[in-house]
Amino acid sequence: MKKENKKIAVLIPCYNEAKTIAKVVNDYKKTLPEADIYVYDNNSIDGTDKIAKEAGAIVKYEYRQGKGNVIRSMFRDIEADCYLMIDGDDTYPAENAREMCDLILSGRADMVIGDRLSSTYFTENKRPFHNVGNRTVRFLINKLFKNNVKDIMTGYRAFGYEFVKSFPVLSKGFEIETEMTIHAVDKNFKLVEVPVTYRDRPEGSKSKLNTYSDGFKVLKTIAVLFKEYKPATFFNLISFITLSISLIMGIPVVIEYFETGLVPRFPTLIVSGVFLTISLLLLTVGIILQVIVKKHKQLYELYLNLLRRKN
Repeated sequence: MKKENKKIAVLIPCYNEAKTIAKVVNDYKKTLPEADIYVYDNNSIDGTDKIAKEAGAIVKYEYRQGKGNVIRSMFRDIEADCYLMIDGDDTYPAENAREMCDLILSGRADMVIGDRLSSTYFTENKRPFHNVGNRTVRFLINKLFKNNVKDIMTGYRAFGYEFVKSFPVLSKGFEIETEMTIHAVDKNFKLVEVPVTYRDRPEGSKSKLNTYSDGFKVLKTIAVLFKEYKPATFFNLISFITLSISLIMGIPVVIEYFETGLVPRFPTLIVSGVFLTISLLLLTVGIILQVIVKKHKQLYELYLNLLRRKN
C-alpha cells in the first residue's frame, strides 16, 4: 500500500468545548488536509456538536460519560492507518501533527507521545497540583514498569492500526492515558516521544479534570494495572510484608522457647503462623498469575500477527 493512500483519522473527544472546538478543527484541517476529523460529543450542553459540524468535522456521539468511554467507541468505530488523538480545548498546537503521523505511517512507531513535560507545560499550566500529579505518575510508572516515558498523561498521541484495534480499553475516565502508556510499555510496542508546546486553556474555558478525584482514580489505575501486568512482583511485595510481620512476632517466641522450654505467648505464636501461611499463599498466587500473564502475552502476540495479515 502506498503512503499517499493511507488514511489518517484525527480523533477529538469533546465535552463542553464550544469556545475552542472550531479553532481546533480548523487548525488540524489546515495541517492535515487529507485527514478525516472526528469529533465525538460526550453529552455536551453548550452546542459543541453544532459548532464542530459547521467547522467541517464528522460528529458522532458517545452517551456514556467519561473520556475512556469515548476513546473506546472511537477505536471500535473508526478504520484508519494512523490515528491522531487530541483534546478539544486548544491546548495542543497543530504544528507537530504531521511529524507524529509520519512516524506512525513509516512504521517507526506504534504510538507517538506528544511530550508536554519536556516543553512548556510546567510554565503554562496554572494548576500546581496538576504539575505535582504528572511528576508523581511519571515517577511511579517508570519505576514500576522499568521505563523512561517522559509524559504519561498527555492527551496528544498518534497510534497505528494494530495498537488501536488490539488495545482493551478498561478505563472510563481520564485515567485512559495512563492505561494506554502502561499497555504499550508492557506489550513492547514501539514508542517515540515528540516534544510539543503546550498552552493553557484560553480565558473562559474550564478543565473537566478534577485534581483530587481524578488524581485518585489515576493512582488506583496504576495499582490495579501493576497487579494485573506484574502479579509476581505485586504479590511478592505483599508476601514479603506479611513474612516480615510473621518473623517480628514469631522470633521472640521461638527464642523464649529455646531459653525456657516454654511457650507463654501462644496467641502471638498463632498469629505469627497465620501471617506466615498468608505469606506463602501470596507467593504461590503470584507465581501462578505470572504464568497466566505470560500465556496471555503469547496469545496477544499471535493476535497481533492476525491483525497484521488482515491489514
